[in-house]
Amino acid sequence: MKKTTIFLTFILFIFSFTAISAQAKYEKEKTEIAAMLDGFNVAAAKADFTTYFNYFAEESTFIGTDATEIWDKKAFMSWAKPYFDKKKTWNFTSLKRNVYFSKDGKLAWFDELLDTQMKICRGSGIVEKIDGQWKVKQYVLSVTVPNDVVDKVVEIKAPIEDMLIQKMKQ
Repeated sequence: MKKTTIFLTFILFIFSFTAISAQAKYEKEKTEIAAMLDGFNVAAAKADFTTYFNYFAEESTFIGTDATEIWDKKAFMSWAKPYFDKKKTWNFTSLKRNVYFSKDGKLAWFDELLDTQMKICRGSGIVEKIDGQWKVKQYVLSVTVPNDVVDKVVEIKAPIEDMLIQKMKQ
């Protein structure tokens, strides 16, 4: 009986050590991703075009707040270049961030609430570890709308988006 107890204790110890090691690894990765996303936001705020776009993977997508805004990296760079050149970029600061990992740890996805000139926005996306660095594969920026004012917001945007909906249905 004593041998069985010692053996089970040893097995539990090994399993707990493995779980702690995995958590510690992901904590390190979360810290790396948080630093990358913070750097990404700082580069935009400083209108540092090269640094900002180096955070994106070559094959990546940016989805903006307008229903028509979905760009691959090259198209987003073209759209954003005049704003960076005029130093009229955006300044986002993370208020709260969550990061999750695929089983193999090579992909992660995040969601965050951002303090922006549009008030609270939500950034979400997918990052991939490429050549030892986390790169943005997809970024989605959304304007949050408090439930208490959704009806008013819908009323304001309806004339614009009704036309867009009809166009997309054709």
